[in-house]
Amino acid sequence: MFGGRFLGGATTAVVFLGQVAAFPACAETMESALRRAYQSNPQLNAQRALVRATDENVPQALAGYRPKAAVTMSGGYSYTSELSNFGRPKVFQGPNSPHAIGLTVSQTLYNGNQTANKTRAAENQVLGARESLRLMEQSVLLAAATIYMDYLRDAAVLEVQRSNTKVLEVTLRQTRERYAAGLVTPTDVAQSEAQLAAAKSQELSAESTLTTTRANFRRIIGNEPANLKPASPVDRYLPATVRDATNLALVENPSVTAAMYGIDVSFLTVKINEGALLPTVTLQAATQKSWQQTIIQTKQFTASATAQATVPIYQGGAEYSLIRQSKETLEQQRLILEQVRDQARADLVTAWGQLAAGKAQVAAAQSQVAASELAYLGTTKEAQVGQRTVIDILNAQQTLVNARVALVTAQHDRVVASYAVLNAIGRLSPEVLHLPTMTYDPSVHYQQVRDNWVGVRTPGGR
Repeated sequence: MFGGRFLGGATTAVVFLGQVAAFPACAETMESALRRAYQSNPQLNAQRALVRATDENVPQALAGYRPKAAVTMSGGYSYTSELSNFGRPKVFQGPNSPHAIGLTVSQTLYNGNQTANKTRAAENQVLGARESLRLMEQSVLLAAATIYMDYLRDAAVLEVQRSNTKVLEVTLRQTRERYAAGLVTPTDVAQSEAQLAAAKSQELSAESTLTTTRANFRRIIGNEPANLKPASPVDRYLPATVRDATNLALVENPSVTAAMYGIDVSFLTVKINEGALLPTVTLQAATQKSWQQTIIQTKQFTASATAQATVPIYQGGAEYSLIRQSKETLEQQRLILEQVRDQARADLVTAWGQLAAGKAQVAAAQSQVAASELAYLGTTKEAQVGQRTVIDILNAQQTLVNARVALVTAQHDRVVASYAVLNAIGRLSPEVLHLPTMTYDPSVHYQQVRDNWVGVRTPGGR
């Protein structure tokens, strides 16, 4: 008599992994959501722009190998009055308009290998930026997978709470009918009313949570959630043991690889600063043509080529300080690498433990739901023969609701944990997940700008 509609009214609404058949062909899938986030997430696109900007460090460093040329032009007005004592004294005076044009070309032949080391450092900066981009890609994909599962969980929880409210409304009506018949007390009615009020409060809270999740879904993935299909874990892409996963994380995690490139950049910075103590050799060629430089000179042409060697002896000591400073920075980067490796190992072990716990929690929650359903059914039947009270039914019903919410949450945590492990390893990428999208290749832009001598337009036309 009490709550007989509950089991049929809420079963399909709780276990969201079983809702596949209820969605149309155009339903959103986890793969399509990840693809959209990978393509359009503004945070990720901003990181890609940063990598393209870092690419320009290489042609800037390569400029040290190339000649430098400058054209100089001058013109003006002058008035001259001079006495010449050569031969017969004679006075020269009058206005003239001196003007000239010249070309100077210089080429550095040797600068203590600073250009070579700057180029290598810039190349390592590019590689490090690519690893930072890969880290951002993983973060965005993990955030997208998490918010996708959050929405499925929160939508299912809201449906459970709505079904619970409907059943409690029926239970309250039946309790009042029994009270009118003298079968229950006013206390039973009050308990049913209190339980219904609590259920409505939980339903409103679930609606608020779902609204927040919907907004975050739009922020991360780029569209409003609609007709989301269930998602499954990505265990098939994970190593078999935590030891294998840890070994991969210490090699493939982008935080670790970025720190390695940071060490290379710091090492080359030391070499660049040491190059300031070495000689510099330059070659310069200049030509100039001038007109009316003096009142008696109509035009003049000069050309020259000179080689110059500069040997630094003492420049105030700043160069020595830079060398010491860069060596300390190198040591810092080495210690940072150890710290990053420790953090990567800890993140992997934590994520792996959450995944193992998630598997056990799903199994336990399924058993809890099955047992709670039997307990609720038995309580309602016993209440029909007077062996149970209204409060027993309400408690059994709330226990069943809690069990269903726990199952939904466990299923959510199980899927998210598998993505978190893949992220901790360093393999949460479109290629590994086989997403239906073209992957962004940062090397394309790099090759387009690396050897550019001139030009202000970017390869993308911006």
